[in-house]
Amino acid sequence: MIVVVLAATLLAIPWVRITPDTREVTLAFWLMAGLALAGDAWPFSPPTMRRMSSAVFPSTCFAFAILLTVGLGPAVAVQAAAVVVSSWRMRHKAWRAIFNIAQYSMALSLAAVVLRFNDGMIGALVGAALWFLTAYASTAAAVWLRFGGRFWQIFAGPLVPEALTTGALLLLGTILAAASEMNPLLVPLAIVPLVAVQRLSVLSSEQSRLARVDSLTGLVNRKVLLAEVAAAAIDHARSADGESRVFALLLLDLDRFKNVNDALGHAVGDRLLVAVADRLARAARPGDLVARLGGDEFAIVAPRLSGAEQARAVAANVTRALATPVTLDGLPLDVSGSVGIALYPEHGRDFATLMRHADVAMYDAKHRGDGVAVYAPESDHNTPRRLALVGDLRRALESPDGGGLCIHYQPQIAIDSGEIVGVEALLRWQHPVFGQVDPEELIKAAEPSAVMRQLTRWVLDQTITQLATWRPMALKLRCAVNVSVRDLHSDDIVEHITELLRTRGVTADQIQLEITEEALMADPHRVLITLGRLDRLGVAIALDDFGTGYSSLQHLRRLPLAEVKIDRSFVLGMTDDPDDAAIVRSIIELAGALGLRVVAEGVEDEKIWRLLHEAGCEVAQGWFYARPMAAAQLVDWMSRTTVPGARQLTRPATPTAPRRPEPEPEWPADTDVSPGPQLARAAGEPVESDK
Repeated sequence: MIVVVLAATLLAIPWVRITPDTREVTLAFWLMAGLALAGDAWPFSPPTMRRMSSAVFPSTCFAFAILLTVGLGPAVAVQAAAVVVSSWRMRHKAWRAIFNIAQYSMALSLAAVVLRFNDGMIGALVGAALWFLTAYASTAAAVWLRFGGRFWQIFAGPLVPEALTTGALLLLGTILAAASEMNPLLVPLAIVPLVAVQRLSVLSSEQSRLARVDSLTGLVNRKVLLAEVAAAAIDHARSADGESRVFALLLLDLDRFKNVNDALGHAVGDRLLVAVADRLARAARPGDLVARLGGDEFAIVAPRLSGAEQARAVAANVTRALATPVTLDGLPLDVSGSVGIALYPEHGRDFATLMRHADVAMYDAKHRGDGVAVYAPESDHNTPRRLALVGDLRRALESPDGGGLCIHYQPQIAIDSGEIVGVEALLRWQHPVFGQVDPEELIKAAEPSAVMRQLTRWVLDQTITQLATWRPMALKLRCAVNVSVRDLHSDDIVEHITELLRTRGVTADQIQLEITEEALMADPHRVLITLGRLDRLGVAIALDDFGTGYSSLQHLRRLPLAEVKIDRSFVLGMTDDPDDAAIVRSIIELAGALGLRVVAEGVEDEKIWRLLHEAGCEVAQGWFYARPMAAAQLVDWMSRTTVPGARQLTRPATPTAPRRPEPEPEWPADTDVSPGPQLARAAGEPVESDK
């Protein structure tokens, strides 16, 4: 009853001449006022952006038509009455009704000012535009003051659907004003275009929502995420404490989600994604933005962080939220994910860079099984330096002189006899710009790319050619060469080695290939087929860095291995860590029981050498014996060097395999690099001590 009385009072205002241009109130006015009140009692309600959502009120159309035909006072009165009715109908609070009355009154007043100067069609259109901008901007400002955030982002959010809907209503009001002056009975016909406007409003709002929101989970999409990152970067630049505060981009990828889709179907997979999205939204801090990028990938923008540790805490909260199984149709599904973190500005100053670095960190976390990882440049295969190295390496391999590439050889010594039983081929590269490239950096740059296969073939070619060169010197050594998982997956590596051995006149037992434990885990069935073919060819296989990866007794039993190499980290720790010493002894005993030869790498002093001798290790290599050296230096070294444990040195025979180069120190040109006493020895001839 109070609402009715208030509405009637407001409708009485038009009888008072508020402005000099107020015209006579006619039947058309009463029809438009009645339709405005009725329409706002049941407004159209299209879905729009969060917090800016508002219904489409027909009173906008009728109030603007009254402004054009009667005047400002009656228009304000009808609009105010309609606001009261709609607020009562929609149970809005009083302060919101007061704000809406003031908002629309200001918009109508500004439009009336324009009409004072031009009351024609142009004036009506300009007035309508000014009405919309005033009403819309005041709503955006109220939302910004109430909820915070970024004003321009709030303003731009639902701008397009609101402009389309409100613009259509104001345009319809202009047409309605002209029609009412011709015949008041035409006013009720406005209901038909109003329904069309309502449909337009629903469609445009839905299109805007779909352009910004993931239809499955209801989270924002990549477009909004990009805008949020850009806005966070601007905030960081403007903040007074920008030096100490950062924001993080977290990238989450669900583990084994494909298994759920394959086993239970895409419908269950979609429901799982919805459940995950809900958990992420609840786990996020106030102010964090959670987005779905597509598939099983999600992203979170976490502003106002002190650094990497706080970003890790946010990521840990995310992983904890996924720890509890999701129950669908009575079936509990374990959910886990890997989170990669990139920090602004440390890891990038634009969205593309941050996304790429977060992606690198995410795959690093997935590979290590840690669950969470912060971007580290050394894990990135696509840094500018690495990309330059890969390109220059490809050109070096195509160069006739090798482009600075060369092979160094490190002797492998029988611990008990001091006999040189083989060498390991180690790659070196003198880059024209970067200088001597660290061998580990070189391999890490080459392995993820196709150039790795080309590099392995170059090393095999150089090594087998060198073995052929040594043959006339009666020097028959076994040379070990490292191969990567890419090589083991190649169908033609066996044919390539066979052809090299045939054309160079080298026997297969002079070549040994070293593989890592990690390579065995990548498509083990295919790897076993390749290794079986190499074994039948007569090429020995060694397992490198044993003890650091995924090897099991099953692998040792199934693989056609001739040798295992104890990782240098265990060997170097023998003197200080009883656990490392125990691991080394256990590996030696296990390999002996399986009939495998054992090589210890990283032997750097006599104490380690003696411990290995006591443990029963057969072969060792390291700087205690000799550093890696060029082929000519190796022959010279063999001719004048004795080694610990030497009793009788005859022509070498027995295995070892080439691997990634170890960093070598800078030695003065006149420095004697041999650690043991000098002993003349010609390749294949008796040494002086034998005479």
